[in-house]
Amino acid sequence: MRDHHIGMIVPSSNLTMETELPRMLAAREQVVPDDRFVFHAARARMQHVTPEQLQAMNAQAARAATELADARPDVVATACLVAIMAQGPGFHCTAEDDITRALRAEGAEAPVISSAGALLSGIAALRARRVAIVTPYMKPLTQAVVAYLEDAGVEVVDALSLEVPDNLAVARLDPADLREHHRRLDLSSADALVLSACVQMPSLPSIEAVQDEVGMPVLSAATATTFRILSELGLETRVPGAGHLLSGAVADPGAVTRAA
Repeated sequence: MRDHHIGMIVPSSNLTMETELPRMLAAREQVVPDDRFVFHAARARMQHVTPEQLQAMNAQAARAATELADARPDVVATACLVAIMAQGPGFHCTAEDDITRALRAEGAEAPVISSAGALLSGIAALRARRVAIVTPYMKPLTQAVVAYLEDAGVEVVDALSLEVPDNLAVARLDPADLREHHRRLDLSSADALVLSACVQMPSLPSIEAVQDEVGMPVLSAATATTFRILSELGLETRVPGAGHLLSGAVADPGAVTRAA
């Protein structure tokens, strides 16, 4: 049995990342008991999902990474999708590189992932070219997410903004409501549904139910981040009850490159 130490950089007001990821990996421990997971979080100040606060939070990433380096994590995930996507196309690469440099400066060798990059990887792993998305954001930030995905070659066929600017209020949204919200989307040309394009908006209890209803892969920023964490650790990407992406039947398209 081995403990895998996972470092997370989360917004100070985020409640969901430290809830859904441990729940998913605890469920995995029930079917793969040889792997256990330990979580270590560093926080970056952000209360309201505005462009100004998102940019200010990004500036704290290196400090948070330096603190996590002392715990010698096996992988580090930075977990605020819109904070990265709002900075413009491809910024997840810049953010991951900055965090990597901060870790290496402290002698930590952990690979770095971002929830923004993980969502792109998850969509690619599902071989989906067209997606529909649900976000808690105000419409301009949702459009920034749409533009980011489309710059990466993913067509967004429809998007729903729930328009909740307070980040703590986002965490209090009932994930069961997503079983109704997704019906407001046109899924006729979609290959996959991103039920929560935000690691703060809870969605895990609804992933499988909605997937069964719509008959296509359903993922979230949190399930995609979990997929990348497991892949970076070289572990089977299997989590019961978390959608097709985490069924164990989907390969990470970046895994071969990293292993080569």
